[in-house]
Amino acid sequence: MTTTTARAQTRTSAVWPILLGVGLLAGATAACIAALSLADALTATGLPDPGPVTNYGLPFVRAAGEIAAVVAVGSFLLAAFLVPPQRNGVLDAAGYRALRTGTVASGVWAVCAAVLVPLTVSDVTGQPLTSRMDLSAIWSVASLVDIAGAWRWTALFAAVVTVLSIPVLRWSWTPLLLAGSLVTLLPLVLTGHSSAGGSHDLGTNSLFVHLIAGALWAGGLLALLVHALRGGEHADLAARRFSVVALVCFVAMAISGVVNALVRVRLDDLFHTNYGWLLVGKATALVVLGVLGWQQRRRGVAALGTDSNARGALIRLALIEAGVFGVTFGIAVALGRTPPPPPAIFNPSVTAVEIGYDLAGPPTVARVLFDWRFDLILGTAAIVFAGLYLAGVWRLRKRGDAWPTGRIVAWLCGCAVLLFATSSGIGRYMPAMFSMHMAAHMLLSMLVPVLLVLGAPVTLALRALPAARGDDPPGPREWLLAALHSRVSRFLTNPIVATIIFVSGFYGLYFGGIFDVAVTSHAAHVAMNLHFLLTGYLFYWVVIGVDPTPRPIPPIAKLAVVFGSLPLHAFFGVVLMGTKAVLAGDFYKSLQLPWHTDLLADQRLGGGIAWSAGEVPLVLVLIALFIQWRRSDQRTAVRLDRAADRDDDADLAAYNNMLAKLAKLEER
Repeated sequence: MTTTTARAQTRTSAVWPILLGVGLLAGATAACIAALSLADALTATGLPDPGPVTNYGLPFVRAAGEIAAVVAVGSFLLAAFLVPPQRNGVLDAAGYRALRTGTVASGVWAVCAAVLVPLTVSDVTGQPLTSRMDLSAIWSVASLVDIAGAWRWTALFAAVVTVLSIPVLRWSWTPLLLAGSLVTLLPLVLTGHSSAGGSHDLGTNSLFVHLIAGALWAGGLLALLVHALRGGEHADLAARRFSVVALVCFVAMAISGVVNALVRVRLDDLFHTNYGWLLVGKATALVVLGVLGWQQRRRGVAALGTDSNARGALIRLALIEAGVFGVTFGIAVALGRTPPPPPAIFNPSVTAVEIGYDLAGPPTVARVLFDWRFDLILGTAAIVFAGLYLAGVWRLRKRGDAWPTGRIVAWLCGCAVLLFATSSGIGRYMPAMFSMHMAAHMLLSMLVPVLLVLGAPVTLALRALPAARGDDPPGPREWLLAALHSRVSRFLTNPIVATIIFVSGFYGLYFGGIFDVAVTSHAAHVAMNLHFLLTGYLFYWVVIGVDPTPRPIPPIAKLAVVFGSLPLHAFFGVVLMGTKAVLAGDFYKSLQLPWHTDLLADQRLGGGIAWSAGEVPLVLVLIALFIQWRRSDQRTAVRLDRAADRDDDADLAAYNNMLAKLAKLEER
């Protein structure tokens, strides 16, 4: 056995011990720090001591479980986008090993989340875990405790991802597994300090960005480390691609972390409270990780660029980063168990507690236009979408290709309306008034998608992104083409399916009882906004989209779909205006807004907005379909003229001969 082979086997055998060591480091860090702040936590909650099993076991299991969760995320990320599959779409050896690692990590994450259910019940009730051994009863009452219920959902989601990943062999399923592994983290966003109290809208949104970016960064690093230790192929490609992901995640984590910290603490509290010191420690760890990542780009990635087998620098720096990530996750878990400093406003209003902020008064034109509260998710998305689109246009024009100005205007207007609908006074008043909610709904589902679809972003991406040549591994352009031609895309772009999804959202949400439940949750508001935007984009992509679709239909069929759905929209608005039962009336009354008492009149106003909001999009749709129809006729005419030039008007000569024969028959 050669020295190189022995070294490779040694590295491969160290994979699972290293991952286990990172999990243990995170768990030990969380347990030790939580023990130091235990007295303050018990004093703040007023609950009895649940015992050492809960006090030390809960933070340990949570931190170790979160490491398992990010390992699953990173492994599916590596299999999906960092290493290429085989030409036939089947995963190669590196992707398959990463997939199996993700399966094991998801299973561990599911077990940890299930264990956290009784630990959380014990922690919230102040009863020792050993005194309540009826685990079935604890599992059933977990729904009464928000945090325990969140862990129960996490265990279920992680178990589903684990089971679904077992039979996977083809690349096409790995992006879906990556998305599923990220979904398992969402219940964590809905619990903790950020989801309650004043400004919890900013806290929840920033925590969502922070958590997703952290999972992709930490998970991708651990997956890259495992890939390098195993001696997998395409290590240089994986390192280059992950370097871009890590940079974006670092920026996202830094910005979202600052926003989340400012929501919870004042600058004076940073060095005078345990919570503040933990924030300083976490920020320091993030800076250290940023420096290590920069060194990784200069040394590890650069070394692989010259020699794909030179993995020593990459492995050494990745091991240090993995250790820092373990400590960082431990600090983050301990931070969640440490009571934050008291808020600056001790007696917030009911409105601030329910929706996260106060309202200056009834909505006026000035407040709608100028009283903004930036939406960290959709507002940021609008700015990023505009920047990426302009970057694609600049790339096309730099190489001499033209791009229609009308498409640029349509896309930028769509991004501007998206920003206005979610961050202006409409977005600010949307959680507190049904009419404002309906105005935002109509903008997000009826106007923004039309403008974005007319911008043809998929066509721009296909022209701007470089194509893989020869033996080059597939890149973003090939991933986009695979998504367009997938079975899921073919199903969703069926005109009947797209129309049902789009229209049923109106009736199911408001008349199916979903809105009454969802209106009380900020996360549900975000989910509704995303639903409005995505279903509207899907529908208008099918009926007026400039971009290619897996199921192209002629303009006359598109026009039929549009006019077939119009009566359903109008009927929805009419029914809403005639409804006498107030939707989510108990919630709107609980806000105690003195200027918002006639809830039924406000609901009828919302119905009128829904009834009349389809006129402007309808005009845009008809203009777009007319232009497409005209261009289709022009292309057909040009094609026929070219065919006639090639065969000397053979079709016309045959037609004339047929007429001559008919004339002779009539004479006889």
